[in-house]
Amino acid sequence: MKEYFAHETAVIDADCNIGKDTKIWHFSHIMSHCIIGESCNIGQNVVVSPKVVLGKNVKVQNNVSIYTGVICENDVFLGPSMVFTNVINPRSAIKRQDQYLKTLVKKGASIGANATIVCGNNIGEFAFIGAGAVVTKEVPPFALVVGNPSKQIGWVSEYGHRLNFDEKGFATCKESKQQYQLKNNSVIKL
Repeated sequence: MKEYFAHETAVIDADCNIGKDTKIWHFSHIMSHCIIGESCNIGQNVVVSPKVVLGKNVKVQNNVSIYTGVICENDVFLGPSMVFTNVINPRSAIKRQDQYLKTLVKKGASIGANATIVCGNNIGEFAFIGAGAVVTKEVPPFALVVGNPSKQIGWVSEYGHRLNFDEKGFATCKESKQQYQLKNNSVIKL
């Protein structure tokens, strides 16, 4: 007996590994050889391509495309209609399945609605990608990036709040009260 929920309109190919308490909603397609962790939520009209790996508690909103080569660690949020790519220079007439690039989305990162992540660009832990951003380079942990092409405009806490560092390089999350330090253009939680 399966330990996850799949809406009757969802298509789940053979050889998928789907974790306990995961929910897969209307018209989504989970393709072969995927690994989806426990307690994930796969929204409506989502495509999870072959060999994609999603950790525990990954939230995938409606109309998201997750292509081969993508790995999302635990607690990642993928906003509505965001998309990953997997080939830098796609052409319809040229087969490039052997050239798929890997993209790693680290623990706790959030990617906003309608954002595009160009393949081969990893997203750091707890980074926050703004709605509509087009990520064309690596995103460091705790970074806040927006725009097309995306650029970093600040830093965020694990709770997703903007961090305002004092002259000594310290900031406190307004919700969690956790402290952070900015040193050598990197943020660490204290």
